[in-house]
Amino acid sequence: MSTTSTSRPRARDFGLVCGTLPPGALNAITDVAGVRVGHRTLLGDGLATGVTAILPHGGNIFRDKPVAACEVINGFGKSLGLVQLQELGLLETPVLLTNTLSVAACAEGLVRHAIATNPDIGRTTSTANPVVGECHDGPINDIQALAVSAMHAIEAIEAAVPGPVAEGNVGGGTGMTCFGFKGGIGTASRRLELAGGRHLGVLVQANFGRAGDLVLPDGRRPRPGDVGDAPERGSIMMVLATDVPLDQRQLERVIRRCGAGIARLGAFWGHGSGDIAIGFTTANRVDHDDPGDTMTLTRLNNARIDLLFRAAAETTEEAILNALCAAAPLAGRDGRIRPSLGDWLADHRR
Repeated sequence: MSTTSTSRPRARDFGLVCGTLPPGALNAITDVAGVRVGHRTLLGDGLATGVTAILPHGGNIFRDKPVAACEVINGFGKSLGLVQLQELGLLETPVLLTNTLSVAACAEGLVRHAIATNPDIGRTTSTANPVVGECHDGPINDIQALAVSAMHAIEAIEAAVPGPVAEGNVGGGTGMTCFGFKGGIGTASRRLELAGGRHLGVLVQANFGRAGDLVLPDGRRPRPGDVGDAPERGSIMMVLATDVPLDQRQLERVIRRCGAGIARLGAFWGHGSGDIAIGFTTANRVDHDDPGDTMTLTRLNNARIDLLFRAAAETTEEAILNALCAAAPLAGRDGRIRPSLGDWLADHRR
C-alpha cells in the first residue's frame, strides 16, 4: 500500500516545464489545503491494478459536501456517479479511480465507507452518490480476475493522506499505458495570485494516446520501440481540486480546460477514448443538515477566471508527463514491454 512519493523522476527533473504559472510547494493536487490521496496497489500473479482515492478534506464528506462538477470530453467510459454530480453540483464521497471492471466493487466500498460514518443513509436521510472513474488496464492486467474488492477501495480511502503523492505504477494507475509508454497516476499544481494566494491541482489516471503521437513541451516527439498503427483507444480520468471559491458553472468551465492540457501533448480524443474531468472546490461547501431556506456561497469574479483556465491546462499537461516519467517499465499480458518515458528522457538528455 503506497501513500508516499516514489523515487522515480518527474518531468521537471528533465527540464520539461509546462506553461508559465509557478507550481505549488509539492507540485501536487495536495497543495490544495485539506486534499488527501491514497492508493491500494495489486501487483503480481497476472495482476497490475488497484485503486486511487482522492478526498477533498479529512472530515465527513457526505455531511460536508464540496461544490463539484464534471465534464465529459469524450464519453467512451464507464464511470459512475456523474449524472447526480452534474445535476446537483455536490460531491458526497471520495473520488475513486480504478480499472473498468472494478467500478462496481469500488462503488460498494464507497457506500460501505459512507454508511459506517452516517448510519442514517438510506433510512432517515438520502442515499449517497458514489463517484468512481475508470480506465481499461486489460492489456497489462488480468482484468477478468475482478481482483479489486470493496475492501481494497476502503483501504485506499483509509490510506489517503496530505503531502507528497506517489505517482506512476501505483493504485489505479498500475496497469495503464499512455502514448505507447507506461502510463499511470500523475499530479501537478499551480500557485495562484488570487485573494492572498490560492492553489489549483490536478491528478490524472493516464491511459490514452496513440503510440508516436506524444509531443513534449520542448517539441521532441519520443517514440516507443514498437509504435505500430493502432487506433487511439484508451482513457484519461482527470480530478481537479482548488481552494478558489467557484460555483458549479464556473467549475464546469475550468475543468473543460483540462482538455487543452491533453491536446498540447498530441492527443485528439479518439473514438475509443474516455476523457473525463471531475472538479471540486474546497472553498464552497454545503452542510447536509442545514435547515435554512437559503445559503450563501462565494464565487470568483469572472474577470479573474482566465488564470484558472490557464492553470487547468498547465497542470493537466504536467500531471500526465509526471505519470509518464514516474512510471517504471512493465510487461503486458502479451509479453510486450511498456517502456518508461523517464528512461527515454534519461537516455536522450539535452
